[in-house]
Amino acid sequence: QWHFVESGGGLVQPGGSLKLSCTTSGFTVDSYAIAWFRQAPGKEREFVATINWSGRKTYYKESLRNRFTISRDNAKNVLFLQIDSLAPDDTAVYYCAARSGDITTSGTEYPYWGQGTQVTVSS
Repeated sequence: QWHFVESGGGLVQPGGSLKLSCTTSGFTVDSYAIAWFRQAPGKEREFVATINWSGRKTYYKESLRNRFTISRDNAKNVLFLQIDSLAPDDTAVYYCAARSGDITTSGTEYPYWGQGTQVTVSS
């Protein structure tokens, strides 16, 4: 049975950095597109970034592309999201998701989801 586990979240001061990880078990991710989404309190889930199966194609929410970096290590079955210059507006639960096929920004196109990791940005 497939399983996603996100980690790396926590409490960080504004301006700091975090590197979120998403490890998998029960399947290998090397044939799946992966995306990160986030959901802030009281807000709808929003797309953050996505990467294709090989890692050669990425796409970001435009307003986040300068601070967020998505990557993957297929050999280790691990996905990453580096977040720099964190701001209070980045406070949210961050989720990784997977789908077979090409990248997409639509959350409904991803059938496999992790349980999320909390990121809180506060001084």
